[in-house]
Amino acid sequence: MFFLAAAVLVSVVASCGGRLIPEIDTPKPQETFLRLNATTFDKVPGWKGDNLSQALAVFLRSCEKIKTLPPDREFGVKSVMGRVSDWLPICASAALIRPGNETESRYFFESRFTPHLALNNARARGLFTGYYEPELHGAWKPDTTYRYPIYARPKDLVSIDLGDFRDEFKGRQLAGQLKGNKLRPYPTRADIESGVLKGQQLELLWVDNAIDVFFLHVQGSGRVMFEDGSMIRVGYAGRNGRRYTPIGRELVAKGILAQKKVSLQSIRRWLAANPIAGRQLMEKNKSYIFFRLIEGDGPIGAQGITLTAGRSLAVDRKYIPLGVPVWLNTSQPGKSKKPLRRLVLAQDTGSAIRGPVRGDLFFGFGNDAGIGAGQMRENGTYYLLLPRKDSP
Repeated sequence: MFFLAAAVLVSVVASCGGRLIPEIDTPKPQETFLRLNATTFDKVPGWKGDNLSQALAVFLRSCEKIKTLPPDREFGVKSVMGRVSDWLPICASAALIRPGNETESRYFFESRFTPHLALNNARARGLFTGYYEPELHGAWKPDTTYRYPIYARPKDLVSIDLGDFRDEFKGRQLAGQLKGNKLRPYPTRADIESGVLKGQQLELLWVDNAIDVFFLHVQGSGRVMFEDGSMIRVGYAGRNGRRYTPIGRELVAKGILAQKKVSLQSIRRWLAANPIAGRQLMEKNKSYIFFRLIEGDGPIGAQGITLTAGRSLAVDRKYIPLGVPVWLNTSQPGKSKKPLRRLVLAQDTGSAIRGPVRGDLFFGFGNDAGIGAGQMRENGTYYLLLPRKDSP
């Protein structure tokens, strides 16, 4: 059948996984299996050093979505994660905490949750990267300056949640072009940039830089500034279902960049200095992202809520449920390697975020956020905060 064939293809077609697509790829582990080891808060590295009242405000945003789920639905892939009904009283208790009250916030998390160290089979350490909201310059109509379109989602693009058909494919999606009663691969990045979508009136707006468009696709959302000073936001609306290829990895393979030198900034510099080869390189990433206009104070994550700088984490939904609090234990990007330990919320996903111990931290908007996100490639661990059996 059509849907079973689509499910089989999940191993050869990159998953959508969510809205935001990080630039840096990671090797696939030989064996991938989520293990959770329960522990106590006094054994969680740096637990006493965070401002938990800030994290509580972000958790309450996730609760708004959790409360819309069927109560009898399993919250995650492990029984210890409970059902939605186990999280509803926790969300109700969180709403009673006075905003900004650190003592009450700390008591809430410590009395309601048990920390669990996440492992990929026997490996506790994983890779953590970063993403941000870039700024582009655009116009509503094309001219000699604003020549590069940002496309809306085409009507013939079909996305399938494979988890609806097979439990082992939970968190994976397949996308393609529906022709008759068959799902075909959608046109590639090269096809689309060569004009295959022209005439369909899909152009939301135009911007002035092809490299900026490419990195908008990498990040999955952004701000577009107009000459009159006005601004709009664009966010993820879908992707063509083609495999995502990190061009940083291609530059390393060609010997152009050293692995340690790969960052958003170094890749951008090379693309700008090599426009012809740069376009060919960008076309190696066949994945293409479609957008929609969005409103609000920030980009919207896969959970359907506004992301919070420094507190929202993209995870692999195959293993980690959206809305779960996660204690992040890694390092700051850059030379200092200072500890980066804080409570974050799993609120987003990404095509290259795969595995039980893998995260992509949202850095926010602006130049500093872009530098931090571009340099973020650190090893670390994380702990899932899951409902206590004996909570009050």
